[in-house]
Amino acid sequence: MTHAEIKEKLAPVKCFLLDMDGTFYLGNNLIPGSLDFLKALDRTGRTARFLTNNSSKSASVYAEKLKRMGVEEKYCDVISSGHAAAHYCLEHFPGKRCYLLGNPMLTEEMASMGLTLTNTADDADYVLVGFDTTLDYQKMCILCDYIRNGLPYIATHPDFNCPTETGFIPDMGAIMAFIEASTGRKADVILGKPYRGIVDEALRRTGFALSEMAMVGDRLYTDVATGVKHGMTGILVLSGEATMDDISTSDVKPDLVFGRLSDMIPYL
Repeated sequence: MTHAEIKEKLAPVKCFLLDMDGTFYLGNNLIPGSLDFLKALDRTGRTARFLTNNSSKSASVYAEKLKRMGVEEKYCDVISSGHAAAHYCLEHFPGKRCYLLGNPMLTEEMASMGLTLTNTADDADYVLVGFDTTLDYQKMCILCDYIRNGLPYIATHPDFNCPTETGFIPDMGAIMAFIEASTGRKADVILGKPYRGIVDEALRRTGFALSEMAMVGDRLYTDVATGVKHGMTGILVLSGEATMDDISTSDVKPDLVFGRLSDMIPYL
């Protein structure tokens, strides 16, 4: 693809939705050029929002991490699968009681957004399953009983593993596999990438049209799929998980591929 063709593809994009780990930083280290990319957005009249599937941390925790890395306040409005799930539940189960599988950070965030939470085993109207890093067997027994009895079952995101600086830890997909093995049920609705719920959250928070946004990330099956399946520009960066070889074997084909975020700067 020529310089002019790449520039033409990026021309309509007014807002870049940025994955975080593997795209903007790796662990606690900025990927070189990430802050320069944000400065280039400023110069060209564009903006960005950070978007994450990880519901084990609150958006405020991510925002503080970004600030420590030198990101300006205006870019620290982090969109999470937890936000998408809360808005979905408030819309579809108004006034209903939620049994939440989540750690204290997610519990606090969901309560602050208006969900009515219950911790008991007999009075929930629906269940919301998040990435619970304080998971224990009693919680899973209560949850599976609710799901086995037919309560609506909402999940924040589908990732099977969460990357860490030393490898991977089991994520939501692994928790949902446990639930399915016990109850025979899959989640009724999943809100995070690559599903529509987090896209609706981005539309709500940014005010831009789908055609004016690009989803940028290092995973084809979540980040890039979120873009190409929902009418946004899907951009893969090779600074994290995916490689060029992965593209040839994947059903998800990115609109554009760059080594890292800063490689986009000449085309903005």
